[in-house]
Amino acid sequence: MLNRVRKTNKDIAVIREYADIAPQYDRRWASYTTATLRETLKRLDLKPTDRLLDIGCGTGSLLQAISQKHHSVYLVGLDISREMLKVAGNKQIYRCTLISGQSQFLPFQSSHFDIVVSCNTFHYWRNPEDCLREIARVLKPQGRIVITDWCDDYIACKICDLFLRMFNRAHFRTYRKDACERLLRDAGYSNIRVERYKINWLWGMMTAQAPTHPAC
Repeated sequence: MLNRVRKTNKDIAVIREYADIAPQYDRRWASYTTATLRETLKRLDLKPTDRLLDIGCGTGSLLQAISQKHHSVYLVGLDISREMLKVAGNKQIYRCTLISGQSQFLPFQSSHFDIVVSCNTFHYWRNPEDCLREIARVLKPQGRIVITDWCDDYIACKICDLFLRMFNRAHFRTYRKDACERLLRDAGYSNIRVERYKINWLWGMMTAQAPTHPAC
């Protein structure tokens, strides 16, 4: 299915950007990745029988961290960059399948996952409403979405967003806390919780959580 999906110019820009940095990504972003994964992991509340999808899994750092503590959780990592997936494939990740694909067109049956997580990729989604609805489709009725990304309520992130919109074709946009809540609500989620926090003096982040709406 995914191989037949036409990629946009922004998709191609993302692919090219990460093809260049994939071999150095873990080293270059080590401190940032460690901090954002820590905040995401403590909000997952995993069960031994869970099926988890990591959208934009990149080099597989989150999947690896999960598998080290939860050997029985079945993991799937999806990313548009084959080069990043190659790096992930060289890591020891238990019970994990890696797939090349896009967040807007998920190649899975409906009601397939207990948790869908996205860490540091939400600002690349050019059609976030469609992506969120697609995630709701593949989540089980009692499933949950967890998204960690930059928060536009922090001035440094807002400035970074404006700069990247002008000079980085891969980037789409970042969101304020209330805008993130609205996107989730419009996509059919309820009982939404969005937490803001800083991981250092520069980066202001947020993590959004919501259970699958009964109608999804």
